[in-house]
Amino acid sequence: MNVGLITLLLFGSFFVLLALGLPVAFALGGVTVVFAALLWGLEALYIIPPQVLQTMMSPTLLAIPLFLLMAHMLQHSGVADALFEALYGWLGGLRGGLAIGTVIICTIFAAISGISGVATVTMGLIALPAMLKRNYNKTIALGSVSAGGVLGIIIPPSVEMVLYALFTRLSVGKMFFGGVIPGLVISGMFISYIAIRSYLQPNLCPAIPPEERVNLRRKIISLKSVALPILLVIAVLGSIYTGAATPTEAAGVGAMGAFVCAAIHRQLNWRNVSNAIRGTFRIVGMCLWIASACIAFNALYIGLGAQRLAIEVISALPLNPWVILIGMQLSLFFFGMIMDDYAIIMLMAPIYHPIVITLGFDPLWWGVVFILNMQIAYLTPPFGFNLFYLKGIAPEGVTMGDIYRSIIPFTILQALGLAVCMVFPVLILWLPNTMI
Repeated sequence: MNVGLITLLLFGSFFVLLALGLPVAFALGGVTVVFAALLWGLEALYIIPPQVLQTMMSPTLLAIPLFLLMAHMLQHSGVADALFEALYGWLGGLRGGLAIGTVIICTIFAAISGISGVATVTMGLIALPAMLKRNYNKTIALGSVSAGGVLGIIIPPSVEMVLYALFTRLSVGKMFFGGVIPGLVISGMFISYIAIRSYLQPNLCPAIPPEERVNLRRKIISLKSVALPILLVIAVLGSIYTGAATPTEAAGVGAMGAFVCAAIHRQLNWRNVSNAIRGTFRIVGMCLWIASACIAFNALYIGLGAQRLAIEVISALPLNPWVILIGMQLSLFFFGMIMDDYAIIMLMAPIYHPIVITLGFDPLWWGVVFILNMQIAYLTPPFGFNLFYLKGIAPEGVTMGDIYRSIIPFTILQALGLAVCMVFPVLILWLPNTMI
């Protein structure tokens, strides 16, 4: 059978099963098993378990549960509450100060957690009620929490980057540091947007009343709450940057550091530990099911020669490589509206990675650009994870329509940040090239 036709049938069947409501792992795995049996016979099914086991035995994969444990433990550690109190004192007297402080805290949490949901849920519980209570515009308040939360996808340590590196054989450490500057650039764009709009529209994000502001002495004392997150960032990212630890070892250091933070804030109890472990198992379990299906699908796809055919066809197209690259990103945008990030990375990264190399682009640069696309996917309906996280903990009266409207300007800023990183690859490549 023609490889092109098989490709259409494979992906067509997969999308039909998704439309019928079947989970991604079962839709992808089911399609793989059926097509492998039909095309190669039942004996071909014996090939799948060794392929899955080989990837599952990778030491890199161990970093994922450790980073997730660190993130969930930090959620219950009291670090976010202390940070918000500090920034509340320093920035509350400015127009838009609480929203700006929310983005700053989300940026810090991104650098110590590795996933998006932790910052979104934590700041949604702490900062969102405080902003709405002080008559902040609902759009700015909701947008600053949901957009700030997705910074955890691009700012290291990022679970999405670990997955991408695992499936493309890139360096996890270089992927991490490739995302530092783009993440800070996008965070700065969010902060600038809030500050400029608050200046132009004073009633949008009013400053807190003078009687609620704290004096300089209390402001200085509150800075001690920043010390623990900074030390944790240095311990995790600094050890990778200097070559003192592998990403997996650094993840272990980070997980231990999260428990220390919880102990210092007197939040290290069985309830918080069990909640953190339960949350970690839930995401890891989902991730491993999807990973198993994607590994099997990729083995079938490569075995059929479809990947080689795709490279040959794209190489022969009379198009500028940038046009092809943008087309690939539009496909990622489409996938982001119907699938979760983990599935997209594990399914599409092994397919697009060799194509990008064939087109002559830097694979590390493309890897970070890929993750930036996933960051946008986390905010775009109807499948935007962060939108559902926020709806689940938003105060009464906040509708899904309010949340959808709030992310429009921030999504535009993310797309602008993506364009800047594409035009200026040095923003991604400079820091990884300085690593030991």
